[in-house]
Amino acid sequence: MVAAAAWSVVCDDEQVSDTPVDPALVPELLVSDVVRSIEFWCGLCGFQIAYQRPEEGFAYISLGSAHIMLEEQGIGRNWITGALEPPLGRGINFQISIPRLEPVITPLREADYKLFMEPEAKWYRIDERTEVGVHQFLVTDPDGYLIRFQAPIGRRPIAR
Repeated sequence: MVAAAAWSVVCDDEQVSDTPVDPALVPELLVSDVVRSIEFWCGLCGFQIAYQRPEEGFAYISLGSAHIMLEEQGIGRNWITGALEPPLGRGINFQISIPRLEPVITPLREADYKLFMEPEAKWYRIDERTEVGVHQFLVTDPDGYLIRFQAPIGRRPIAR
């Protein structure tokens, strides 16, 4: 299934310009097997392929306004800054906001995919008087990147 492209083309007679569309930051994950990663991200987590270059082991995927690039290690140009030892992405988690957890967590559970953290409700202080609540869970992709899916609960005053 193909999602809306990450770039829009604006045409005015003979003048054509490529204009980037949301978001301003798109992580590119170096993966061991792009097909396996697409099966996880798109098959289980609901992302869609915006475009791909199979000969380069590359796919640009999105879910709502969350965009990720997947690039297979050893194919094409890999920008490697240090040793790649599993799990990859140590020290980072990718927060992906979705309207509800069920459309993502249900396929993961049906596939017996192990969660890193079971769903929870969590409230985070955002200023001196307010906190924002989310339902969230964490899962690792096939290469060990940590993904935190979260759905909004709302805002409330901090209890004193």
